[in-house]
Amino acid sequence: MSLLQSPLRSVICDFSKYIWGKITSMGSISDNNKPFDFARFKNIDCLEVDIINHTQNILLQDHLLYCKNNSPYYQKVLDKINPADISLNNLVDLPFTEKADIENCNDKFLAVPTEKIVDIVFSSGTIGKSTKIMYTESDLRRLAYNEEKSLKASGVTSKDIVLLACTMDRCFIAGLAYFLGLRNIGASVVRNGVGSIESHVEIINRLKPTVIIGVPTFLKKLGEYLRDTGLGSAFSNVNRLVCIGEPIRDRDMHPLYIAEKLEKLWEAKVYSTYASTETITTFCECEEQYGGHLLSDLAIVEIVDEQGNVQLNGELGEVVVTPLSVEGMPLIRFKTGDISFLIDEPCRCGRNSPRLGPIVGRKKQMMKVYGTTIYPQSIFSVLDEADFVLDYFLEVFNESELSDQVQVFIALKEGIIGAEKIISEKIKARIRVKLQVSVLTKETLMERIYESGLRKPVRLFDKRSKHLKNYEL
Repeated sequence: MSLLQSPLRSVICDFSKYIWGKITSMGSISDNNKPFDFARFKNIDCLEVDIINHTQNILLQDHLLYCKNNSPYYQKVLDKINPADISLNNLVDLPFTEKADIENCNDKFLAVPTEKIVDIVFSSGTIGKSTKIMYTESDLRRLAYNEEKSLKASGVTSKDIVLLACTMDRCFIAGLAYFLGLRNIGASVVRNGVGSIESHVEIINRLKPTVIIGVPTFLKKLGEYLRDTGLGSAFSNVNRLVCIGEPIRDRDMHPLYIAEKLEKLWEAKVYSTYASTETITTFCECEEQYGGHLLSDLAIVEIVDEQGNVQLNGELGEVVVTPLSVEGMPLIRFKTGDISFLIDEPCRCGRNSPRLGPIVGRKKQMMKVYGTTIYPQSIFSVLDEADFVLDYFLEVFNESELSDQVQVFIALKEGIIGAEKIISEKIKARIRVKLQVSVLTKETLMERIYESGLRKPVRLFDKRSKHLKNYEL
């Protein structure tokens, strides 16, 4: 009998008592007497939806109680709220937590004594100032468990050799997260970071990794280098690419050009993973490659519109995450600023938890051009598909109170003529708006997008009076 056909639905009450016993027997997340058992519900996502929801309700109430008792910020927010009265059904009654709140009240979010903090990182802020995010030892164990579950879902095992083409230094959390998760899995990890293409080629030739984790555009350049230099044999062992930082699927879950190119270059399956520094919670694709799975024991996710109303399945909106069992800086209804949608039907892999679709843009990057809402990624996808375009960036200006002006700048391969018109028409066909396209030399464009001190190229220069910000993309 399959799990979905099992009689679990008829024993929810017994299971609820079991859950409550599990939680209360361990005490608070900050209990110094014993390590918190994050793996106690590791198979929850394969249970039936009503059991998942009931479990989340209990975990949510425990989380809210912890926040109210330990976080100076949430002590005030939850002053007149009884955590036992809150569930998934009325979670909307609680206020959102914005990035600006964390910036303005940074230390008040800390729910433990400072001596319990073991790692400090930074997250991008709303006014160009990075925000301090602090983790305890328990949070790092949670992070490891989070990535272990996520990477296992994409098929990574203890037999794999994994090349990390992402940084572990400079106060970023991503590389450390993958390393901790892979260590839990038992995989062999090669921490080459954001090294040169040549250094990655040497690693690939010597150690024959089976999995590479990195930014899609960099993995594309690495694959093209291997192909063009006749090192095709280096591809033979790589069977999985886990892509970070950039989307690889469109609004309809079809692979973008970059994903198709990667799979063709590497002859490997490509998976997407998404996370945020503040929530230390990951949404990673399983082997079905159709949306990033919510880890139901670690977070609750909502999609909301501009007015804060919860969106229905499949509707676009801002991703809001309530991370569960966080000790250092717990959050409630954190607005990530990322735009996506939920897929809530069961996955063919057997999991019944919701999945997060691809990130189609950032809320602050939304552009209104002659009444049409546009996100930069829809333009980038057109440019990525044009083989004659070497690289590109966008500039956005205020044209009027009702419309933005968007200019596209591209660098071309040698010998290409008339590309401006071709690109302009392709963009219009995709977004229904005609944009101005200009050609720059490769050298001029590269100087613009690779600004010093940034880990990724800048492809959006927002010159609107309300924004005045450049974005790493």
